[in-house]
Amino acid sequence: MAKRPTLTTDSGMPVSDNQNSITAGPLGPVLMQDFVLLEKLAHQNRERIPERGQHAKGSGAYGKLTITHDIAKYTKAKVLQKGKETEAFLRFSTVAGERGAADAERDVRGFALRFYTEDGNWDMVGNNTPVFFVRDALKFPDFIHTQKRHPRTNMRSPTAMWDFWSLSPESLHQVTILMSDRGLPQSYRNIDGFGSHTYSFINTKNERYWVKFHFKTMQGIKNWTNAEAAEKVAYDRETHQRDLFESIEKGDFPKWKFSIQIMPESDVGKHWYNPFDLTKVWPHNDYPLIEVGILELNRNPQNYFAEVEQAALSPANIVPGIGHSPDKMLQARIFSYADAHRYRVGVNADQLPVNRPRCPVHTYNVDGTMRLAGNPNPDAYYEPNSFNGPVQDERFREPPLKISGDADRYNHRDGNDDYRQPGDLFRLMTAAQKEQLFQNYRAAMQGVPAEIVTRQIAHCYRADPEYGAGVGKAMGIDFKPQTIAAE
Repeated sequence: MAKRPTLTTDSGMPVSDNQNSITAGPLGPVLMQDFVLLEKLAHQNRERIPERGQHAKGSGAYGKLTITHDIAKYTKAKVLQKGKETEAFLRFSTVAGERGAADAERDVRGFALRFYTEDGNWDMVGNNTPVFFVRDALKFPDFIHTQKRHPRTNMRSPTAMWDFWSLSPESLHQVTILMSDRGLPQSYRNIDGFGSHTYSFINTKNERYWVKFHFKTMQGIKNWTNAEAAEKVAYDRETHQRDLFESIEKGDFPKWKFSIQIMPESDVGKHWYNPFDLTKVWPHNDYPLIEVGILELNRNPQNYFAEVEQAALSPANIVPGIGHSPDKMLQARIFSYADAHRYRVGVNADQLPVNRPRCPVHTYNVDGTMRLAGNPNPDAYYEPNSFNGPVQDERFREPPLKISGDADRYNHRDGNDDYRQPGDLFRLMTAAQKEQLFQNYRAAMQGVPAEIVTRQIAHCYRADPEYGAGVGKAMGIDFKPQTIAAE
């Protein structure tokens, strides 16, 4: 039997007794000189960091992205060249629930990907849905407030949720998905993933293309009804975490087919929809899926807190050949995600193993809490300098983005059709899926004031009369179309 290592304090001092505090006699009080006790208690008090404001309950795993098709004409990103294999990390999550929430709840699922490329970390912070509830980040904090606890009752408030959604018609597309069978997946392995936002590709000719990212589960889509999920939650709140961990442990590695949609930069303005609107999808008839490769998860983290809880993914992290877009929500998330991690984990979060790039890093950022790495060139701690410090490289400049118009607060609802795509989605559903949608609305709207319910039904009716009538019937409301005109 191998000799066991000696227990030490955080400073490395060997601990002689880890069972008994130092006291004044066998019955006496504990002495303050027992620094081993004080260190353990002080560390325990700090073992939790602030949980994420959203996507707090999550699971993660490592794997690889393998590029099987040639898309070099669209992007010069090394990570996306045919034959390339890149280490990946994927964090799944629910959106609204706290860390102690059950996995099997009706909610959007986060699908946050990191690729450790030779040019730095590329992060894609998406969901299992291609759209979102709002298109302007000015409304994002308001939306999140409705998903959290009521300040007086300290309970979740369906009234707040439906009040906000019924006053925000742009949310109907995402609400329709959430209330459908796909709002309650059986596991993280059985969901699709989307970058959701519009991003950009830059090729070797310095040409820009707009791009959407898709990850289609190769395990198949599997969902639960509310009743099935309630039965699971009754005896296991970690259904998704357990399924993902155990599947990988036994070698049943989940895979997703990675595809993209490509839009030439010049196509902006040619369609009825805004390609940078997060509440809209690009119809596949306009921009068909182009297969790129395979994403596989094949390794579980060794320590959940260090590698999943402290994971700090942000859409600000891109690499040459991949860029951002005028998507208002993406523009805001470039700031807000990185800032959330600075608050939650610390200004040096990128130095933690799960966040550290696999390529060399050269910055002029200094100091801050939990600084792990120093500057290898202590004389070059500012820029410009004469001491061989890192310098900019014009080769990585993106082509200019054409913009126009006056700076103003433009009403994003003016002239925006927020009903066409939810209606199209509804019409794709089978009769059984439609009935489940209606009943899920009924379960989610229990106790919500009738005026709010009626307002939401009016939105459903605008998307498709059968949609509105079905929700109205499920809610026991005889909805009259003239209600819309009276609003």
